[in-house]
Amino acid sequence: MTGTGAPSRPGGERLTVKRMAELLDVSTATISNAFNRPDQLSEARRRWILDECKRLGYMGPNAAARSLRTGRTGNVGVMLADNLAYSLTDPVASEFLHGLAEVFDQNRMNMLLLSSQDPDSEYRSHLQEAMVDGFIIYGWLSKGRTYDRLLQQGKPMVAVDFDLDGCTWVNIDNYEGARTSAEHALKTPPRRVSILGLRLVASETVCRIDGRELFREQRAVSVRRLGGYLDALHAAGYDVPAERIWSTPTNDHPDAYQAAWEALNSDQRPDLLLCMSDRLALAAIQVALQMKLRIPEDLRIVGFDGIPEGNTLHPSLTTVYQQSAEKGRMAARLFLGEEPDRNVLIPTRLMVRESCP
Repeated sequence: MTGTGAPSRPGGERLTVKRMAELLDVSTATISNAFNRPDQLSEARRRWILDECKRLGYMGPNAAARSLRTGRTGNVGVMLADNLAYSLTDPVASEFLHGLAEVFDQNRMNMLLLSSQDPDSEYRSHLQEAMVDGFIIYGWLSKGRTYDRLLQQGKPMVAVDFDLDGCTWVNIDNYEGARTSAEHALKTPPRRVSILGLRLVASETVCRIDGRELFREQRAVSVRRLGGYLDALHAAGYDVPAERIWSTPTNDHPDAYQAAWEALNSDQRPDLLLCMSDRLALAAIQVALQMKLRIPEDLRIVGFDGIPEGNTLHPSLTTVYQQSAEKGRMAARLFLGEEPDRNVLIPTRLMVRESCP
């Protein structure tokens, strides 16, 4: 191995990739590979280079200089439709982020989490967005300043859970998943059906959708799920009026509990609840048990998401499993060019359990 004699530490000079290559009698590419592309060197050679660099006080190629030279930062901006606290605690969002992280970790890429709801200054937003090589946009991004800024930058983008003009997207087959779950529930004919929806309308409070305008179908996951429910119900001869369809502004427990309480305390209480998220469905189970309703004898409940909690409670939740982690992995692979440049629709799977056997 070259350079086995320990080189003397240069007195006070600034250490660069070029200078380290001279001191260790290797190429600058070899120094760079030791820090950034370990698969290009044997483990023994890489370890020797790193140990010598550490001994001499060289901590690796300067990230800012490398960015200027290559035009790449090694960072991916993950633009979240919701705030950061929600995205990190919501089980579906956190599983999606986990899938992203798996692929980016393997490729030594960093994720910079951004929120489209960030109230900070325009300057800070521009600064953050300049620090990334491109964007993965998770959740519906309404048109506005953030939307326009991202499109104007011309950087690679992958949209997730919605369609963005001129952008590759990854979606769950929300319509088919909802329709399949409703068709399963209707095998035992209900007397009355209600639907607990999520963000169907532009309202900051829990409400029924009667007389309100729905989000555009191509932009909203929940409207696609609603379409699947209604088509299955219509095919079976059921008409669910708008006043029996609730919309919640968030997927948090307080809103979910309120919607479930209103639905189960309404006139002509439903005996089938179709819920657009597992959190809505789990809140409905809680309200039903508090009301001494038997599940599934008095009330059958179907969720959507397939979060682990739905299988640990009793009665366990019949739900539609969406592959959130795989959705994250696919979005990352599309961003990195590891998959053909195409739109991806990931299938769902019905999981039949106690709440709607």
